[in-house]
Amino acid sequence: MAGAVEIEAAGEVLTLLPQRALFWPTQAMLVIADIHFGKAASFRAQGVPVPRGTTTENLDMLTTLAAATGATTILFLGDFLHARHAHAHATMAALHAWRKRHSHLALTLVRGNHDSHAGDPPSSLAITVVDEPYRIGPLVFAHHPQPHPDGYVLAGHVHPVYRLAARGDALRLPCFLFGPEGGMLPSFGAFTGGHPVTPAPHDRLFLAAPDMVIELTARGRGRA
Repeated sequence: MAGAVEIEAAGEVLTLLPQRALFWPTQAMLVIADIHFGKAASFRAQGVPVPRGTTTENLDMLTTLAAATGATTILFLGDFLHARHAHAHATMAALHAWRKRHSHLALTLVRGNHDSHAGDPPSSLAITVVDEPYRIGPLVFAHHPQPHPDGYVLAGHVHPVYRLAARGDALRLPCFLFGPEGGMLPSFGAFTGGHPVTPAPHDRLFLAAPDMVIELTARGRGRA
């Protein structure tokens, strides 16, 4: 895909996508962290006026990425649903309509902390739900970014962003962060926010700009 970057982790080639997702070509697997379906609906249920349409935006992007990569599987690294209010009729209707159009895709959810409060997705969505850690070959998929003795961990939860600053101006961009024992993916959801991260000297940091993934070297970080 245009703007994507390939890296190697645990002997596997992984593709980092500008759309804040990861693709594992040998498994034809699209990996998504922290999509938080129903977050906006949860806010509205509590009387907070927030924009509508984030569920549709997220689903449209999943469709685009699955088609562009040829993915046969989508793996969600936790926080599929934001809260119990995410089971609202409009959110569930949109998810079921999308699932019907993409019944050929295998969907797996590694439970995250929000999933424990929201509950598992309804069985009618045909999503396999597992607890972390979830191992496939040399990679361990989890929601929480904690080292694991059985493999290289790919996780979400943090919603990592990096602050770029230059001549009094500043910009925060979602990022991928890879260390010796594991990597973190940025949040995929359209309404999720982010947490600033500070990479260690030997970490690799990749900014997810709107149309390309850019590796920020240690020298470049020194100007941030």
